[in-house]
Amino acid sequence: MDPVLLSRLQFAFTIGYHILWPAFSIGVAWFIVALNALWLRTGKPVYNELQIFWTKVFALAFGMGVVTGVVISYEIGLNWSRYARVTADVISPLLTLEVLTAFFLEAGFIGIMLFGEQRVGKRLHFAASVIVATGTVISAFWIIAANSWMQTPVDFTAAADGRFIATDFWGVVFNPSMPYRLAHMLLASFITGIFVVVGVSAFWLLRGRREDQAPALTAFSLSLWLAAVLLPLQMIVGDQHGLNTRKYQPMKLAAIEARWETAKGVPLTAIAWPDEKAERNDYAIEIPLLGSIVLTHSLDGEVKGLKEVPARERPPVLPVFLAFRIMVGCGMMLLGLALLSLYLRWRQELFSSRWYLYACLAGTPLGFVATLAGWTVTEVGRQPYVIYGQLRTADAVSPIAGGAVFGSLTVALILYNLLLLGFFYYSGRLVWRGFGIETPTTPIGRPSGGVHVAIAARSAVK
Repeated sequence: MDPVLLSRLQFAFTIGYHILWPAFSIGVAWFIVALNALWLRTGKPVYNELQIFWTKVFALAFGMGVVTGVVISYEIGLNWSRYARVTADVISPLLTLEVLTAFFLEAGFIGIMLFGEQRVGKRLHFAASVIVATGTVISAFWIIAANSWMQTPVDFTAAADGRFIATDFWGVVFNPSMPYRLAHMLLASFITGIFVVVGVSAFWLLRGRREDQAPALTAFSLSLWLAAVLLPLQMIVGDQHGLNTRKYQPMKLAAIEARWETAKGVPLTAIAWPDEKAERNDYAIEIPLLGSIVLTHSLDGEVKGLKEVPARERPPVLPVFLAFRIMVGCGMMLLGLALLSLYLRWRQELFSSRWYLYACLAGTPLGFVATLAGWTVTEVGRQPYVIYGQLRTADAVSPIAGGAVFGSLTVALILYNLLLLGFFYYSGRLVWRGFGIETPTTPIGRPSGGVHVAIAARSAVK
């Protein structure tokens, strides 16, 4: 039992599981803020009903994020003590500030957000919602700053005992990749949360219960407007992030594209099966010159190949290559749904097209899949280093027995999946109940009067 491999598997599972909850809660928290603002401005009860519902779902996700995030802190000390020792002077201040400026802020006001509207009034309740939502962004800021420094380490010096000592605090925080990665992650979180709202609203519209229609129409329309803005913006930010990766992590980009030879005017590899031993791509489908256009914004731009470095210095190519295409594929499907909503809105068929409602329902998990795939690209693409170019992953693990790691990994797999089942059970009950306690009048799969009710209820949205 290799403790390095097992520790990597355990951390990959726990961090991958944890990232789902901030990715969801950041987006939903700001959607709640938007609903609260509309409730304050218009006084329409539908906005209040929606913000009450989504606050309940947010509370479940927030709790899951807190529980799983605490575990990671202990895991760093137990499984990655060598990493913790040598990076303490750089990383510890960032993680401490995350607790002081974000976690305490969220914890201090989430009670008011959840239970305080009747006690403190609309305005203070709105302020509490803004503070909690701001806390989620501040938390992401410090975590992304720490992780980005591990990707593009700058402004440090190495002590005689191997420790990294920061020479410029703000230089560490705003390292070369941090602004791009923060923007990319925040937009991914907004999009993930928004499409959960879209999917749940589509479910309510398809089900056709009269009491759900006004909230469903409102949430469906508002969230798709937001999606139509956020997704094109994410494509722009992702492109800039790619240019930054080419400059500072060329081997990660080479793995993303499965590019073996350094060349100019390279094609874009749409799909292939990279063979790392033979250093070639099997079954490749390539588009001439498009690789240089996309990756360098030039017809004859040069892209570094994996053969620039020895095999032991290369990241695993296959998982990075496939994960990137999964991320982009999910993003393109969500972009298609967002743009299609504009067309259907123009045709006045947004609420009456059952096929589109089913498509939105099916698209609910795509934001989570894209987030996990993107995180895989980021973390696996950094290998074999935990601090890019400075500290190898094999040198960062604790001197711990493989059996101990295997035992804790097994426990984590069991407990985390039980937690996930609990979340699905309680959030599913909330969604199924909707805005009433009546049972559905018509099965979802059968054409019914639900769509006609939805059309008739549009006046509630205006």
